[in-house]
Amino acid sequence: MKAWICEAFGEEPKLIDWADPVPGPGQVVIDVTACGVNFADTLILQGKYQKRPDGPFSPGFEISGTIRAVGEGVNQFSIGDPVMALPDWGGFAGCVIADASLVIPLPNEVDFFDAAAFQIAYGTSWFGLKYRANVQSGDLVLVHGAAGGVGLTAVECAKLLGATVIATAGGADKCQIAKDHGADHVIDYKVENIRDRVREIATGLGRPKGVDVVYDPVGGDVFDQSLRCVAPGARMLLIGFASGSVPQIPANILLVKNVTAIGFYFGAYLEQNPDITQQGMAELLALLREGKIKPLISATYPLSGAMSALDAIRDRSATGKLVINCRNE
Repeated sequence: MKAWICEAFGEEPKLIDWADPVPGPGQVVIDVTACGVNFADTLILQGKYQKRPDGPFSPGFEISGTIRAVGEGVNQFSIGDPVMALPDWGGFAGCVIADASLVIPLPNEVDFFDAAAFQIAYGTSWFGLKYRANVQSGDLVLVHGAAGGVGLTAVECAKLLGATVIATAGGADKCQIAKDHGADHVIDYKVENIRDRVREIATGLGRPKGVDVVYDPVGGDVFDQSLRCVAPGARMLLIGFASGSVPQIPANILLVKNVTAIGFYFGAYLEQNPDITQQGMAELLALLREGKIKPLISATYPLSGAMSALDAIRDRSATGKLVINCRNE
């Protein structure tokens, strides 16, 4: 098979011929049709992700395709079954190995590219907002990076949970994308001060104390500004640090305002909460089939163009979701 292989952390991957994987007990091999692109792909290549492969590896955390081979003890899948999966890595390739427990049958109504585009982005937002931050109908939710692949899904999921959404994005075009996907109010952080505008909007909504929930995949100064426009008892959901700066949380402000800072790493959450995982993914698939959510795939790339997709993620020029067509080399 063809695969983008990184020989060592910090080195640029190369597209080369690579041996097909062989499934062990409890594993399956999947012929990859499509692979979603995530900011975490850039981190794992630098050795900065929560999980670190031993030896050469391919990036790629969310895939769709068909079962190619099954290992010992796997009875729930057959060769040729359409599936989606969340392997630890390896999706930028012709096929990938995955634990069968992390593989989900793909309904006929769900397109392979939608399946590759929605698992991590919608999973992060749905599980984070519903099961970790406990968003309730009537909550006022602030979503950062709202035109990106993850932030945009947070806007949609928060609205489905009955919240009023204030979204931040960089530039008028990106703010319009957030608005088109359900944001009630938008803030262009390039020309507006987030803290001041959130306070102004919240006051206009009769909520002068601030927002109830913050969804933050950015970190850095964005987190600091958010902490100063939340209501007492607010929940701050920390998704990631796309700014490159990990905030140092002033505990005194958490204490005085009874604010909760909630860390959320989707991959670990799936492993730690298998029952909730099955329930939540079933909810998301139902929403996808019903057309209540729809991943915004802004660009698809052939497998040979995967590094261009990563460049678009690094320089934050991408809107929506990027997907690799692994059947198109």
